Amino acid sequence: MSKPKHIRTLADTEAQAVARNIRVSPRKLNLVAAMIRNQPADKAIAALTFSRRRIAQQVKKTLESAVANAENNHQLDVDQLVVKTAEVGKSIVMKRFHARGRGRSARVEKFFSHLKIVVAERAEAPEETKPSRANNKEQKAA
Repeated sequence: MSKPKHIRTLADTEAQAVARNIRVSPRKLNLVAAMIRNQPADKAIAALTFSRRRIAQQVKKTLESAVANAENNHQLDVDQLVVKTAEVGKSIVMKRFHARGRGRSARVEKFFSHLKIVVAERAEAPEETKPSRANNKEQKAA
């Protein structure tokens, strides 16, 4: 006997990648995740490549994994991918102690986080041409 087939929760034009137990606090990870939300995948990878934050390289690996999942598992066009969501969640918190003066101790908390990145294929919107400035002047004059 095997388990029943897992029902896919994402749309057909979406793919995801999940990184669990990343050794960074959720607040710091959310700053990096906010940089890439609603960005085209190629621009998000470029932004993470040149980011000076330590955790940006792990976020980049997760984003590249989501893009690879979209291409290989769901046959989506890589050039049309957009970072739909980048969710950050709390994981475990390791409690440690730090020696202080006069025989006391202080608690040190080491936070871990989860990261889930969903990429979606951008819907082809019809290109709307903006009227040129010359056309605007002609319309106003008429």
